[in-house]
Amino acid sequence: MGHGGNVIDELVTDHREVEELFGKIEGLAPGEKNRKLYADQATMELIRHSVAEEEYLYPAVRKHLVNGNTLADREIEDHSTAEQLMKDLEGCEADDPEFDRIVGELMSEVRSHIAEEEQTLFPQLRVACSDKELNELGEKVRRAKKMAPTRPHPSAPDTPPANKLLAPGAGLVDRLRDAMSGRGKDV
Repeated sequence: MGHGGNVIDELVTDHREVEELFGKIEGLAPGEKNRKLYADQATMELIRHSVAEEEYLYPAVRKHLVNGNTLADREIEDHSTAEQLMKDLEGCEADDPEFDRIVGELMSEVRSHIAEEEQTLFPQLRVACSDKELNELGEKVRRAKKMAPTRPHPSAPDTPPANKLLAPGAGLVDRLRDAMSGRGKDV
């Protein structure tokens, strides 16, 4: 959950971890129960990652990039789409006929979002921010991921300051629910 380094390195590492979970899902036969376990793990990582980006990365994008408002708004919209898919997926077991459709849409949405961030947003941010700023953002993102929710909350605010106020409480409740249910444990 915390990898070290600047914000870009931190978030790219998160991207690779989610892609690895997607690969595990794709490597299993439809209906295989472990697909749900991997989907839950991917959801937990994606939610923590998204919350941290919305709390710290996108405000920095708005501040430092010429087209920052447009880029940040587009990225937040991608998060909203993915979060609704994760919410829909939450109610499906691996053998549910809707599971494959929803998880396929989620993987497509997330992969497109990752490509946009890594090919457009991150290179611009690297040019616009000092190494010190990127390292400080990396530390803030790591702290936010530790406190972030692990379940989708599509109606929760996705911009500061409301998201920074509400996310830790939702995160605590989610982590308690996960601990009690065993959600997110390794296969």
